[in-house]
Amino acid sequence: MSITDAVILMAGTGSRLRDSADTIAKPLIPITGRPLISYAIDSFDKAGIKTVHAVVGPNGDALAAAVAPLLPSHMRFRPISNPNWQKQNGVSLLTAAGKVRAPFFLAMGDHLFESSILDQLMAHADLDRLNLAIDRKIDSIFDLDDAMKVQTEDNRIVAIGKKLDNYNAIDTGVFLCPEIMFDYLRRALKDDDCGLADGVRLMAADGNALAIDIGEAWWQDVDTPEMLARAEQEAGRLSRSVQSAGGMTD
Repeated sequence: MSITDAVILMAGTGSRLRDSADTIAKPLIPITGRPLISYAIDSFDKAGIKTVHAVVGPNGDALAAAVAPLLPSHMRFRPISNPNWQKQNGVSLLTAAGKVRAPFFLAMGDHLFESSILDQLMAHADLDRLNLAIDRKIDSIFDLDDAMKVQTEDNRIVAIGKKLDNYNAIDTGVFLCPEIMFDYLRRALKDDDCGLADGVRLMAADGNALAIDIGEAWWQDVDTPEMLARAEQEAGRLSRSVQSAGGMTD
């Protein structure tokens, strides 16, 4: 089965990157001269994605207008407004229910990642279950305290959370999701709010959440000025990698 759709969550305000986000929406912050979000678009283009759905928040119209020209002409762009943008990212994803064709890729608007991570997901996924790209290179993680930890047994996720004491992998923020992801997120809602990790936790309890190791591939959350500096160091190599594979959009 071909995967045609991707969802990018970009409804947050980037408060922890405030120095830059005061005037520039976080997905548009330049990394080696290109908007941060353009790297994810390149990777999705290389993976054959036809439609990118972007969940946007309070600056949604302006952000969507700025992101749309970054897509190649053969890729459709569908912004989705999240009126509850101040809630957790599980609520943001729920706004895409009924609008996205499953299975679909899911990524965060403030993450950089190598396109090979999508290749790994497509090669090893069970399309009836949730597939999370995980990084076992724990010693290489920048700001480990802030990372979403994952405990796995073989290829199954058994626990997830930022405060886990026992873990053997890190959540990269890149997923391949089945339609039932939305059902689990609805179950996870408490006071009309939930995080993605809450849904993953419920899916894991039912044996419906798998961990796909990214191997030597690189990714980086861009959530603080320090993370931005780290991303700048690596993004040049990332851009050259995608360009050599013929996936550049500009």
